Amino acid sequence: MTSAPADPALWARTFPAPAKLNLFLHVTGRRPDGYHLLQTMFRLIDLQDSLRFSRRADERISLVADIAGLNDANDLCVRAARALREATGRGTGVDIHLDKCIPMGGGLGGGSSDAATTLLALNRLWGLGLEQPALMAIGLRLGADVPFFLGGGNAFAQGVGEQLTPVDLPAAWYLVLVPPVSVPTSAVFADPELTRNSKTITISSFSEGPDGVFDPSNPVGKKVHHAATSGRNDLQGVVCRKYPAVAGHLEWLRSNGGSAAGTARMSGSGACVFAEFETEVEARDVAKRLPGDMRGLVARGLEHHPILEVLEDR
Repeated sequence: MTSAPADPALWARTFPAPAKLNLFLHVTGRRPDGYHLLQTMFRLIDLQDSLRFSRRADERISLVADIAGLNDANDLCVRAARALREATGRGTGVDIHLDKCIPMGGGLGGGSSDAATTLLALNRLWGLGLEQPALMAIGLRLGADVPFFLGGGNAFAQGVGEQLTPVDLPAAWYLVLVPPVSVPTSAVFADPELTRNSKTITISSFSEGPDGVFDPSNPVGKKVHHAATSGRNDLQGVVCRKYPAVAGHLEWLRSNGGSAAGTARMSGSGACVFAEFETEVEARDVAKRLPGDMRGLVARGLEHHPILEVLEDR
């Protein structure tokens, strides 16, 4: 994405940072450096955090958010802004105002999405003009999911999550349940019982076209079906064993999800679980039956990152 000099009015805009779901997640191996090799289908959904940026008189980059556990030292937005300034040698002091709606530690990619939105927004606000490959290189150093959120759309991902093939997913709605636990990703990947040798798959397993074959050199326009009914989440067993609340929420979806029960699974490293529905009405009908001690939300699958409209509306 090419960045043009910032319109002063852009500083007044709010920038969206959407959540994601992993429609499946397979662990296919482990690199010598300890990072795990994955195959996953990323789906953007319309649950999102919001960010605003305001200039400071000094050179400091600071988080403005009343969120327990987040501060300038550990927040990914601040780290992203500092990494962008370090890579370019440019950029003013800035306050990053974060309105957090995506559950933390839920496997929905909130921190990575916030970091990606920070990179995309400040690239424009600071007038840096970095192209997408340069932003992705910075993003990958912040976290394996960050490049996906910089890509602009849904994707089949491989490697540690940075090898992305764009896909066109059909319209869908999701009921996402939020168990009252926060799952540390590192502990899940370190568990000795984690499956690390899933057989690699080809994207053609999920594609639809005249010949049923997905062409990686021309992926746009190919619709990928059944991604939420095929495959699995290899991290799910470990998390359900460690966190009974996750197992309980997943079992509720499987018992009460109706036609979507077979799509019920965990997103990322948890704790959130979800089921996929064809219509909003179906998703909300199931949501109405949630017991009082369970928290859930209905979200629409997105076709592309909503920040694109903000950056193009100059």
